[in-house]
Amino acid sequence: MSAVRTVLGDVAPGDLGVCDAHDHLFLTSPRLAGQELRSLPAARAELEAFRRQGGGTVVQWTPYGMGRRAADLPGLSRETGVHVVAATGLHQDVHYDEETLAGLRGRLAEVFVAELTEGIGNTGVRAGLIKVAGGFHTLDAHARRTMAAAAEAHHATGAPVAVHLELGTGALDVLDLLCGTSGVPPHRVILGHLNRSPDPVTHRQVARAGCYLAFDGPSRAHHATDWRMPEAVRALADAGHGDRLLLGGDTTTASARSVDGGPGMPYLLRRVAPRLALAVGDDLVRRMLTENPGRAFAVDWP
Repeated sequence: MSAVRTVLGDVAPGDLGVCDAHDHLFLTSPRLAGQELRSLPAARAELEAFRRQGGGTVVQWTPYGMGRRAADLPGLSRETGVHVVAATGLHQDVHYDEETLAGLRGRLAEVFVAELTEGIGNTGVRAGLIKVAGGFHTLDAHARRTMAAAAEAHHATGAPVAVHLELGTGALDVLDLLCGTSGVPPHRVILGHLNRSPDPVTHRQVARAGCYLAFDGPSRAHHATDWRMPEAVRALADAGHGDRLLLGGDTTTASARSVDGGPGMPYLLRRVAPRLALAVGDDLVRRMLTENPGRAFAVDWP
């Protein structure tokens, strides 16, 4: 049977509850100096705040080498009552030092499969998705290598491939590579940040292909996401693609956490969902937060 692989084990898709389909409890990078998500107490408080708003699951897209703190995730999940899904995969090369990247050359797919099936490091915590990333309107050599490895890991495990689209761009190139060249079924691909590039033509193209579309950055004040999201979601729903849409918060800096004065995870349910419901109706928003992520992240694990 299909199951979503959480840090506490596999659960039925219908047991996720309300799902933040793309967020971060922990995240470190040279690009986030001074704003890293490292605090265990802050992560716990953020999950508790999300739970108080009715949240049931958080999918953490933090990949290999970016401070996932996998060993701490099961305890956080137990203590807060929120399901947590961890990621394997690799981000853009700018988030890593050369030594880290050199140590992974030639064995990326092997690492991804091991983290999905055996566990991350020696923690025993298994990832439930593969996260990769494109560039701004392009896929460089690093992105192509990581996506090829992600496709190989998908074929070995069935795990979904979640893609960071830089400022929402490059979706069609990603599909050409992942689904065309590498043969990943489109319904196993989740495209992130499409709200950052409000191109209705591209949105319809990738939705028609069968991918999941994540609108996942409402806490980013410097992106004009909030006021564009309802129109984009409504257009996709009117075109018959309501079953392919996901919502997430993508909290990537300490100052963006609600417990540190930012909007954080609770904002998704406190403000984004009600506002979106005014444009598209309560039923579609409910499906975006519950039924759709259940399908997007469920796998017939070997």
